[in-house]
Amino acid sequence: MTGYADDLALAHLLADAADAISTARFRALDLRVEAKPDLTPVTDADTAVERAIRALLAEHRPGDGLLGEEYGEQPATGPDGRRWVIDPIDGTKNFVRGVPVWGTLIALLEADRPVLGLVSAPALGRRWWAAQGEGAYAGPDLGAGTPIRVSGVTELADASFCYSSLTGWEEAGRLDAVLQIMRDTWRSRAYGDFYGYMLLAEGALDVMVEPELSLWDIAALVPIVTEAGGTFTDVAGRPVPGGASAGEFSAIATNGALHEDILARLGPPAAR
Repeated sequence: MTGYADDLALAHLLADAADAISTARFRALDLRVEAKPDLTPVTDADTAVERAIRALLAEHRPGDGLLGEEYGEQPATGPDGRRWVIDPIDGTKNFVRGVPVWGTLIALLEADRPVLGLVSAPALGRRWWAAQGEGAYAGPDLGAGTPIRVSGVTELADASFCYSSLTGWEEAGRLDAVLQIMRDTWRSRAYGDFYGYMLLAEGALDVMVEPELSLWDIAALVPIVTEAGGTFTDVAGRPVPGGASAGEFSAIATNGALHEDILARLGPPAAR
């Protein structure tokens, strides 16, 4: 590791703290679940994880900014404008129901561009991480990671296609296009949340699409997919998060070889 070695080590430290809290609360009989204003669930684990990460960043990177899903924005005070973006538990609905596919997402942005990402899924016993120019890795921890790479599939008929909810694509006016992709691909599954992107980065599937994401949902995923050799854009073919610090994003992540085909099917002609 070179330029981001210290930041990656810190990201793993943050993940260690997050995992200790979240695994202790997973399937806990006294887990507290509330509804946020947008009616999505939040648990005491979500808030406890974010508080722990905020405390560690205040200790180790006091000048860096921070955006977290549960407690919002803390502006940077340092001269370089670096900012950490945190989703304390991605897949909270899975977490609440006892499904083990959930994880903590940690990203570092420079000039609003994700340069480092880590996803830790302790119930699966696995992490994925990457830093700009340094490749993507998966494994139980930083000392035991192995390189990962997207697939070499070049034909949609041979591809494994992953998506989030079909209702989201229906609301976006692209359900017919998604259904046609499902017909034209070899296999389709809805793994959802971070997991589809990580399977893409490992070469286990070839396309992952979502119609609507927040910055904390997406920031950690972009470096991992791209450093594994994949391509990550919105439905109009623009890089994500594209310099924006708030709002909603769409996502098309592929192994690269299939990207233009998926864009042609899902991207609005006026934006292409």
